[in-house]
Amino acid sequence: MTFGGIMGWIYRRVVVLVLMSLLAACSVPRGAGFQQEVLAASDKTAADGSAVYDFAVFEVTRDSMASLSGWPVAAPQYQWIDRQGQPASLIISPGDTLTITIWDAEENSLLTSPGQRSTPLQDARVASDGRIFLPFVGEMKVSGMSPQTARSQIEARLAETAPSAQVQLSVVPGRGNTVNLVSGVRNPGVYPLDDRDVTLLGAISAGGGVLSSLTNPQVRLMRGNKIYGNSVARLFDTPRLDTTLRGGDQVIIEAEERRFLSLGAAGREAIHIFPTDQVTALEALSIIGGISDTRADPQGILILREYDAGATRTDGAGPPMQRVVFTLDLTSADGLFSAGNFQIMPDDLVYATESPIGAARTIFGLLATALTLESRL
Repeated sequence: MTFGGIMGWIYRRVVVLVLMSLLAACSVPRGAGFQQEVLAASDKTAADGSAVYDFAVFEVTRDSMASLSGWPVAAPQYQWIDRQGQPASLIISPGDTLTITIWDAEENSLLTSPGQRSTPLQDARVASDGRIFLPFVGEMKVSGMSPQTARSQIEARLAETAPSAQVQLSVVPGRGNTVNLVSGVRNPGVYPLDDRDVTLLGAISAGGGVLSSLTNPQVRLMRGNKIYGNSVARLFDTPRLDTTLRGGDQVIIEAEERRFLSLGAAGREAIHIFPTDQVTALEALSIIGGISDTRADPQGILILREYDAGATRTDGAGPPMQRVVFTLDLTSADGLFSAGNFQIMPDDLVYATESPIGAARTIFGLLATALTLESRL
């Protein structure tokens, strides 16, 4: 071998040794931790030097689901009012306007002009005390009556003056007999309640329906000083929840606000809004676009959750600690079935850990690169 050949051989070996040293000195870059790294994390130490963990770990399987399904779930933020059927008639309320026409066939009637058989009276607005004033009748209370009852009462009061008089009465609802569709429908505005049995879905329909742009639309019903809440989907699925509206109700329809997060070797690292009232772990994985085929560990899917302090239990009926990590194994049928039954809660973190095989592939790739470079030198 010539001197130049010897020097070239030495140079190639030096380059390879340098590359191998750099590879050994550097850790392989990763976008997520290994499962054993995440579950081993602890910043506390016991007196004997052992690690103290401030979280509990539970594997989601058919056996564990029997107890996990009984753990506390996220309580609904709002209460709701079930439907209570009402008679299909309007109840006169303060603020309504009554349009009254008196018919009298008698000659020389005090209530009609000569040659006329009817006399329209000036519209009467129901005062705050529920009363109206009528000629030849005076003041009378009509609030709380149906239009039919009020008409009969007016005729009875007129009988002393005009025994044959008949009354025609119609009601223009005031604020006390209207509902305000504030937002979330195609045509927001104030809508009259034609009777006492107008339901929430009926009012939404009158407003043009729910906006299609809203994700899992939520209904907020403001009545007096209280706010009630439910989802539109539940109203569709459960007829008894289609509550009867009252005068003065305000209805707000808004997009879902509950969310969960996805990080690590997931299809997407993002914040995800609940598209339905309930989302299972399997559905959540579908929402985030699954996990990375080349990076993720399908046996190391973690769901990190933090419970309220009052939810912790020592009898197994609840989480033993506030912080809990649930592990999923997507390589077994039991793990997949269990993931399809495990419910995601608001603010959960779905974390796809990194697969050690992916790191090994990276190392082998670097070695192959080094060897290829060595052969070219």
